[in-house]
Parts: sequence; C-alpha cells; structure tokens
Amino acid sequence: MKISQITFTRFLAAMAIVISHFNKDLFLYKIDYISNIFLKANVGVSYFFILSGFIMIVAYHKKEKIEFFDYYKNRFARIYPLYVLGLLLYLVTRYSNLSAYKGILYLLGLQSWIPGEAMILNFPGWSISVEFLFYLIFPVLYNHFYSKGNKSVWVITVIIWVITQVFSNLYVGSSYYMGPHTESHEFLYYFPLMHINEFLAGNLAGIFFVKHCSPKNYDVPVVLLFILILLSLIFVPLFYHNGLMAVLFIPLIILISRNNGALTHLFSLKPLEYLGEASYAVYITHIPVLYIVREVLKWRWPSLDIDCIFWIYMGILILTSVLFYQYIEKPMRNYLKKIKVV
Repeated sequence: MKISQITFTRFLAAMAIVISHFNKDLFLYKIDYISNIFLKANVGVSYFFILSGFIMIVAYHKKEKIEFFDYYKNRFARIYPLYVLGLLLYLVTRYSNLSAYKGILYLLGLQSWIPGEAMILNFPGWSISVEFLFYLIFPVLYNHFYSKGNKSVWVITVIIWVITQVFSNLYVGSSYYMGPHTESHEFLYYFPLMHINEFLAGNLAGIFFVKHCSPKNYDVPVVLLFILILLSLIFVPLFYHNGLMAVLFIPLIILISRNNGALTHLFSLKPLEYLGEASYAVYITHIPVLYIVREVLKWRWPSLDIDCIFWIYMGILILTSVLFYQYIEKPMRNYLKKIKVV
C-alpha cells in the first residue's frame, strides 16, 4: 500500500528542522509568533518517529510474519548509506572533531544512548541512532503482537506514552535538568527510550488506518489540524519534544492518508512526492552542507548578509539532496537489498 500524499509531509517537516538549525538572526525569527514555530521545530523529529511507526505497519501489515534478516537488510539499505555520507560531508569542514571513539559510536548508531555524546559529529544522526532501536524491536513486536491481533500492546503503548509525558515535564522543571548543552539535556531530548512511545503510537495509528482506510474528502479537517498544531507551538508552552504532539500528529497522519480531496491531489504531484522521497537526504546532510556553504561563501563573498546566505543555502541543499537521493541513496539501497548471504 503506497500513500503518495503523506510522502511530501516528510519534506515539510525536514525543512522546518533545517530552518530551526539555521542562524537565529534569520528574518523568520524577527516575525512575532512565527519565530515560536521554528524555535520549537525540533518537534518535526517527533513527527518523523510517529510517521516511521505508521509506515512500518502500512508496509508490512499483509505479512503473517516478518523475516528478521530480510527486514534488517532492507532497513540497513534504506538508512545507512546516507547516514555515512552525512558523516563524510561533515568531516570536510570539521575533520579535527573526529576521533576513533566518536567515529565508532556514530557508525554503530550508539551515540544517543550515552548522554554527552548524542550530538557528536553530524549531529542530526542522533535521531537515526533512535531509529535503529525502532528497527531492532519492530519485527519482534509485529510477529508477537501486531500480526496476532494482541490487544495488550494498546494498553502498554498508552502506559508508556503517559509515563514519558509525566516524566519529561517533571524532569524539565526539576533540579536534575541543567539546561541546554548538558548531559541532562541530552538524556531528556535524545535518549532512545524517551522516544519509544512515538514509534509505538505510530504503529497503533497504522493498525487503525489499515483497518479503516476508506477514502473521503478530509481537506478541511486536515487544514484545521495543521492550524491547531501551529497555534499550539506558538501559544501553548508545553514540552512537545518527547511525543506529546502525538495527540495531533496521529489524527493528521491518518486524515491525510485517508484523504481524497484537493490536498491529496496537490501532495501527490510527482515533483512534490519526489521532494518527500529526498527528505531523508535533506535531513541527514543539512548540517554538513550548511557548514560547507558557509565556508565557501565566507571565502568568496564575505560581506553577504544572513538572509542572502539562507536562500543560497536552501537552493544548494535541495539540489544536493535530490542528487544524493537519486545517485547514492536509491542505487545503494537497490544494490544492498539484492545481496544474499548463503
């Protein structure tokens, strides 16, 4: 089952994260209220985690059982080549930051498990470290719970989600939380077990969708939900990073996936769908590409203002991401999937 219209939303989430990591002197941060959206745009990673869980169910829901080796090989082929490319691009301008210890942690996807190390090297890779955990447990969950219709996983997911929200909100206001750029911050924001609730919630959303996927025009509810998400980020000072936004993201994902209105026709346009396919390349390479672009522009045009740099960077990032997707991600994925171990 392919849901073309949901693919483009990955690009929108990736671009919000890209802007959030750009210089805070950018014009968007000088606009009242709008700046709040991008200051909290790291919630886009939460959207990725939930959508990942949703897509896993949609992709495998017709199987009675998932074969572990084939599943892990396919996930490795999908994620790892660009994960390594992100590191290589990062080292173009930050090679002095590399050490054997950091390199091993990054390449094994273990950095998010160690508070203080989650942001080493190409730091968007922390979320891929979390995704590795999701991929590790999904076949077990599917074979023993989802494929058998075991309802206990619904109760377990709700309990884990509630515990995560209560703990996160209490911890961020406690004396144990020391603020940004500390080990306590990395534990709260990046530790994989803090995000397991998002993947599980996405799984359950996927189960609901495949059982109730009759299409209908949901354009108005989708727009209203999107506006509600923006208003929440602007005006409601809650801790959204560890899955709280699932209460809005899950209905949004399901309604977009079931929608057959004008928004679906728009989001399913081939160029927009293609940008969605290239969104992983956008996300995992956006920091090293930013570092390289800044170095080149500083050398060639040192007096460029920040807004001009932003538009040049955005154009280069989208172009390089499309190239990375077309000529590295897709060929490597297809090649690795064909490998058979006797």
